[in-house]
Parts: sequence; structure tokens; C-alpha cells
Amino acid sequence: MKLLIAVDLSKTYDSIITYAGKLGSLLNARIWLLHVAEPNPELVGREVASQELRDLAAKEFHEEHRQLQQAGDELRKAGLDCVALLVQGDTATTILAESERLGIDMIVLSSQGKGAVKKLFIGSTCEDVIKTSTIPVLVMPPGVHE
Repeated sequence: MKLLIAVDLSKTYDSIITYAGKLGSLLNARIWLLHVAEPNPELVGREVASQELRDLAAKEFHEEHRQLQQAGDELRKAGLDCVALLVQGDTATTILAESERLGIDMIVLSSQGKGAVKKLFIGSTCEDVIKTSTIPVLVMPPGVHE
């Protein structure tokens, strides 16, 4: 089985990785940890951004990559077949595209339990993925991984 575990590097990140390891072991699955880095809004649509903005974006991207690779290392040390991917783009669209590209059997997402007002204006990645996905999607509610 091939699992894509989408992670957002939030405060529940460590427990999500632990849960992903348990699920991967139970299903004898190959795991892809995917973090989607949002395009930096200051750089979008600008031909030439200041060096300071480019450096800041590169530093943030590098830190996200380090965190993701560390999580992948932890799962590999636990005996799991794991690949960590950092991709930049729209979150839901990228999760679905990577799932298709990799031939994933199941997508695992973590709900952050955002309020109705925030969801109204921002939207919900989980909802967008569920509505569009042609493969099973497992959504972990906020309390499951704490």
C-alpha cells in the first residue's frame, strides 16, 4: 500500500508523524510525507524581488525542508519505507497532483479544527481534497493525534 501523509509542520506535527508511523506499520505501507510550501505572497507576480525577500523565503523553505527530512529519518529509523517531499504550490491541488503522480492508494490529512468563520474566508484543505479526490482520504480529527 502507498500512503501520502500531508503534514503542515504545525504544533501537532510530531504527533502526526507518530500516528503516520503506526498507520504505516499496520498497513505495511510505503509512506510519502508531503509538505506543501505556499508561494511567498511578497514574491508572487513580481519580476524582481529584493534580495532580502528572496533570502527570507529561501531561509523559510530550507527550514521546512530540514524539518520534513528529520521526520522522514525518524520513520526510516523505525523501519518504515518513507520518502519526504517538499513541494511549493496550492495545498489541495498539490496534494492531489502528487497523489496521482505517485500512484497513492490513500491520502492521510490532519484537520486543524478551524472555526467556521476562518473556514468561510480561507477554505478547508481537507474539504477541498475530499471533494476532488478519486482515492480514499483519511482525515484525522484534531484530538486523535494529541
